[in-house]
Amino acid sequence: MKALKIILAILLLILAGELVYIGVTFLPGLIPGASEPSEPPQTLQTTAPTGTTAVTEEPTTLPPTTAATEPSTEPTEAETEPVTEPSTETATEPGPETFTLTFLGDCTIGSAPKQMNVMYSILWYIGEDYSYPFKNVMDYIENDDLTVINLESTLYEGGASSGALFTFRAPTRYVNVITQNSIEAVSFANNHTMDYLQAGYDSTLETLKEANVPYVEKDGSMLLTTESGLTVGFYALAFSQDKKDMEAEIKDLRNKGAEIVIVSAHWGEEGSYRASGTQTEMAYAAIDAGADIVYGHHPHVLQKIEEYNGGIIYYSLGNFVFGGNHWPQDLDSAILQQEVIRDTDGTVSLGELTIIPVSCSSLPVQNNFQPTPYEEGSDKYERVLSKLDGSYKGGNLIVDYNK
Repeated sequence: MKALKIILAILLLILAGELVYIGVTFLPGLIPGASEPSEPPQTLQTTAPTGTTAVTEEPTTLPPTTAATEPSTEPTEAETEPVTEPSTETATEPGPETFTLTFLGDCTIGSAPKQMNVMYSILWYIGEDYSYPFKNVMDYIENDDLTVINLESTLYEGGASSGALFTFRAPTRYVNVITQNSIEAVSFANNHTMDYLQAGYDSTLETLKEANVPYVEKDGSMLLTTESGLTVGFYALAFSQDKKDMEAEIKDLRNKGAEIVIVSAHWGEEGSYRASGTQTEMAYAAIDAGADIVYGHHPHVLQKIEEYNGGIIYYSLGNFVFGGNHWPQDLDSAILQQEVIRDTDGTVSLGELTIIPVSCSSLPVQNNFQPTPYEEGSDKYERVLSKLDGSYKGGNLIVDYNK
């Protein structure tokens, strides 16, 4: 009996030990708050196999706890008004406008009947190259506001002539010599307008109209506005001494809005380097009546330029593209470029005059009908200037058509 009690006690001790072992090993995971065994943390492999993209999860981080603050009363950057510095630039007032008017001498772009198809005539030189006559002077006339010539030939396909000693005409297509060379207006008031009678006269005017070339006739007037906006009035006379008609026409042009008035005057004595008393008298009357510029031609040589009573007088510009003479005694000519100024109050006045001395030909003696500037400072250049300032001492040309 005693031995049995001893055996039971031993069994109880063994059972109690087993229970302690089980409690230590398994119960911590089942009881809240029990600590886990300390083992190193497992890491996640993030290297992706070839050909795939690795995706990793970033740990979620809570925002840090911040102390509560009072809302700011200062404006934020977006709410702040931009600060503008006062501009140092001031609006510039428009200044005066300037215009350039170019004047050329007698232009005969046709030939006498016997020379129409002759070698070395003007029509032979030009052929169908209508730019030929003005090639060497285009730099001066293509960028101006208005270029004016005295057209001293008819544009007519042919017919009876007046029977005068010299009659000049060109085929009507030669109006291209005007339109293709930056010539904006012509004076058709001279002693050659009726070379081919009324039919030649009418043909010339009709040809000019169709080509949109403004023109002024003898004892007539014309008003035109340049592309740059200057309104110019023309009155033309040919050997006329009718001051009253001229004065009335000038006044009428002013009333119609002409800002500048030009009187185209065909007058004077052929071959004379000095203006006659009649030229001076009519020129002064034109300026006194309100003209600004008197533009003279016919003597076939240069005559002086004179300023008078706020206007300017070009007594004669001589020949320019002059198909009427293959061997002229005097090849001297000039391009005159007159500046016109329109002030901010609308007042219009004359500015500087620029003179470009030229020869009627690019050849030294024979006329090839292609005006060419003289070399600045050369004897010929200075000779032209002396003829235009009135200091030329040479004798007048002897013009005798009966030889």
